Order: sequence, then structure tokens, then C-alpha cells
Amino acid sequence: MKMGQFFRSMPGIGLAAALLIALPFVAALGGQAWVRILDFAILYVFLALGLNIVVGLAGLLDLGYIAFYAVGAYTWALLASPHFGLHWPIWAILPLGAGLACFAGVLLGSPTLKLRGDYLAIVTLGFGEIVRIFLNNLNAPINVTNGPQGITLIDPVSFGAFKFSGATQILGVSLSGPQKYYFLLVALAILVIIINVRLQNSRVGRAWQAIREDEIAAKAIGINTRNLKLLAFAMGASFGGVAGGIFSAMQGFVSPESFSLIESIMILAMVVLGGMGHIPGVILGAVLLTVLPEVLRYGVGPLQMAVFGKMLVDPESLRMLIFGLALVLVMRFKPAGLWPSPERQRELQETGK
Repeated sequence: MKMGQFFRSMPGIGLAAALLIALPFVAALGGQAWVRILDFAILYVFLALGLNIVVGLAGLLDLGYIAFYAVGAYTWALLASPHFGLHWPIWAILPLGAGLACFAGVLLGSPTLKLRGDYLAIVTLGFGEIVRIFLNNLNAPINVTNGPQGITLIDPVSFGAFKFSGATQILGVSLSGPQKYYFLLVALAILVIIINVRLQNSRVGRAWQAIREDEIAAKAIGINTRNLKLLAFAMGASFGGVAGGIFSAMQGFVSPESFSLIESIMILAMVVLGGMGHIPGVILGAVLLTVLPEVLRYGVGPLQMAVFGKMLVDPESLRMLIFGLALVLVMRFKPAGLWPSPERQRELQETGK
């Protein structure tokens, strides 16, 4: 039985559920920092799955995806903090953040419909930087975003009197703030994965794949490429908006520096590394590229001390060197990604790569 078939069976679902429930408690044995790393891994799964719609399914190279993340984060920050004296509930802010990010996706997609490849990448890169600079300077004459200082004291996620910040006793089990966010993020991630699977197997998903393979042929068979490309930008952006809202609530602080170009590149690397257009592969890529750098951060220093008895290379520099080398090797020997789709594997076999 293949791995995918196993996890779709009842024993596989039960095992996966048990692992997901146990994971934050096991991670907490090493400290709450590891639980927060798990939280961010799931947050990046949101972002990678959103970008996968644009890049993996529709074949539109987007280097400004982090802008939609920023829109969602600042929507939460402005509507749930003392900055404007507003404290809206989650059920109002998250849909609004997703809607505004969706609108930003349409704004980005509309003028770029005729662009492909490198030209589209340059325009989307510029869009991402424009949003970051806009947030950085929108503090005069009216202070909307508080400029480079960012917005602080942001409300955590709450449902009535139940807040996700601080420790809470539930059925005799003590849950820390990061552990509560973990279970919320897992629930949202399952919903996002279901939506992605349904989209990929729908008529819209197949139309996106047709546009990716050959846009002229897709037009010739009657596919409305204009509307479907706009829909891809909008759908992908909405996932980024939701992720941004949760990020803002988790951190309690946002600033424009959290949404730099390097973040967009990292999210794109997650999609490419895992396997473009393949949902399990994208999830794997997001988890690996979030957790692996942190494992190296905590492991490189002690490893040098154990082997050489002293620090020969700065742990931070060596961490990024090992991380970059690993990415290069994967792309050299697994060009389709670590877990590509069966269709992509067949294509590579036919071309002899």
C-alpha cells in the first residue's frame, strides 16, 4: 500500500490524528520555543498551499505573495489593537482580511494578465515591495500603520472569554498559549487542505492546469483564461490573508520588516522543493523549510563543541551554508521536488531526466 493510500484509510487517519494530537506535547518537552516552531510550520503550510494555486496549478510565477500575508496581518492589527481603539472578534476580522487580500490579488492580477515567466515575476516582485514600502511610510500625515515602529499590543485570538494567550486547564490538561494556537492552526490547516484538494480535482483546477501547460491551447478549447487567472490570484491571496491574521494575533506585534522579499522567496522555495502542484509535496516542503533551519540553529553550535572543542565557524553563518547546500543538492538530484505528483514523475521519466 502506498503512503497516500494508507493515510486515506481508517487506520491511517487514526494514526495521523494521534500524531497530530501528541506532537505539541512532545515538542513542549524541549521548551515552548519548539511548539512555536510547529505553529509557524503550519502557518507556512497555509502560505505554501496558497502560492501553490498560483504557481503550481496555474503556472503563474509570483514573487510578491508576501504582500497578501501583510494585508491580512495589518487588517487584524488595525482592527484588534489599541492603535485605533478597535477590538473586533475573530469571526469578523479573518473573513475581512481574506477578502481584502483577495481584492489585492485581483489588483495584482488585472494588469499582469498578458505577462508570463520572468516578466510576471518582476512585476509581482515590485508589487510585494510596494506594499511593504507603503506600510513603512503610512504614518504621516495620518498615522495608519505606525510606520517602521509597527503595531503593538495586538489582541490574541479569542472566542468569548476563552483566550489563546496564556496557559489554560482543559479537562485536567494544561495547555500553553502556543499549544492552543497549534490546535487552532491544525483545524484551519485541515480546512485549507480540503479546499485545495477539492479545487485541484474540480473543473477549475483542471482548467488552471491546462493554462499552465499551454495557454494558447487552453484558449482554443474555450477556457476563459483571463477570469481563471484572476481567480487563481484571488484564491491564493485569500489563504495568505488568513495566515497573516493568525500571525498577527500570535505575535502580538507586526511591522513592515516581517514582510520582506526573502519571505516571498522562502515560500516559493517551499512549493518548488516539495513538488509544484502536488499538495502533499507542498506541505512537506513547508514543514521542512520551517523546521530544518531551526534544528540547525540549535544543533550546529553544540556539534562544533563536541567535535572540535571550540567554535570554528559562527553557528548562524554555518546554519545558512548547510541549509543552502541542502537545497542545491535536492534541486540537482530531485528537480521535480521531494514529493512530486505522479504526472510530473512520468513526464521526467519520458524526457529521461
